[in-house]
Amino acid sequence: MKRQLILEDGTFFIGEAFGSTEQKIGEVVFNTGMTGYQEILSDPSYCGQIVTMTYPLIGNYGINRDDFESIEPHIHGFVVKEMCDVPSNWRNEMTLDEYFKEKNIPGLAGVDTRKLTRIIRQYGTLKGMICDADVSVEEAVTYLKETKLPRDQVKRVSTKSAYPSPGRGHRVVLVDFGMKHGILRELNKRNCDVIVLPYNATAQDVLRLHPDGVMLSNGPGDPKDVPEAIDMIQGILGRVPLFGICLGHQLFALACGADTEKMKFGHRGSNHPVKHLATGKVAITSQNHGYTVNAESLSNTRLEVTHVALNDGTVEGLRHLDYPAFTVQYHPEASPGPEDANNLFDEFMAMIEQFKKEGEIVHA
Repeated sequence: MKRQLILEDGTFFIGEAFGSTEQKIGEVVFNTGMTGYQEILSDPSYCGQIVTMTYPLIGNYGINRDDFESIEPHIHGFVVKEMCDVPSNWRNEMTLDEYFKEKNIPGLAGVDTRKLTRIIRQYGTLKGMICDADVSVEEAVTYLKETKLPRDQVKRVSTKSAYPSPGRGHRVVLVDFGMKHGILRELNKRNCDVIVLPYNATAQDVLRLHPDGVMLSNGPGDPKDVPEAIDMIQGILGRVPLFGICLGHQLFALACGADTEKMKFGHRGSNHPVKHLATGKVAITSQNHGYTVNAESLSNTRLEVTHVALNDGTVEGLRHLDYPAFTVQYHPEASPGPEDANNLFDEFMAMIEQFKKEGEIVHA
């Protein structure tokens, strides 16, 4: 069945429908990864977005439960050049089409994704609608321009209540702003005793658990839409070691007096080079973010830039000059990879151990 993707600038693409026939609106973004589409469609950071894959063939290894990063997907649509109907993988449990039908997600195949990506790169992210082929483009554009996209994505994807993931090692409080399960897996590998808290946990909620360290997860949307998290970070800063990823990195920067801003089209993919300034080492990283820390705003803070993106020079890592706290914009927990920055979890463990040795842990 023919359906279409209509952008708010009036551009439209006709393609073959797969998955749900629901009409959905979202911010249209592109991902440059060659593999890992299951991680992408199940990453809560894509909440409310229509994701375009630049790699031409998607669905060739099907769908399996093991490779998801969340219980439920939160994307509003998926756009591909070619969708594979016959997966070739021994772990395959269903096709992408079957999964999207089950989860009520519309997909569109046969689209010139190269052209679509060039439009987004030139004009920036745009609102879009996946709908039936007979929908009027003019009416759809008017509707899109009048539509305000939701700003409560973190609330929608965060856990509603605290839960444990027991271990015998360091006690880590993981604040869930839209957590990828990869973060939890990496902490579990290091035998951490993890307690996951909702996005709106207070500093008192965190500190009464007597954590050895606090992890700030990734998540969707504008960090300025989560002021309660900024307050929480300010309340624990210096009292417990802290490690933040993606949205956690941006929230940390805001809590320390820096500013964030929306990017033209963001960084999304598993092939972004990032340079560690102290060593000169370049890591290939997985990324998914539409906002960035404003580099100029760091001048009046006690934050130091540790990593930069080689593609555009944006801030990719920070550390606090006075307290045991560091963050990165990219995803060191990425699955299926790359794993170039996986050692950051070991650095977090070492920071916790050093803090314990110095006897500076302050309990609430």
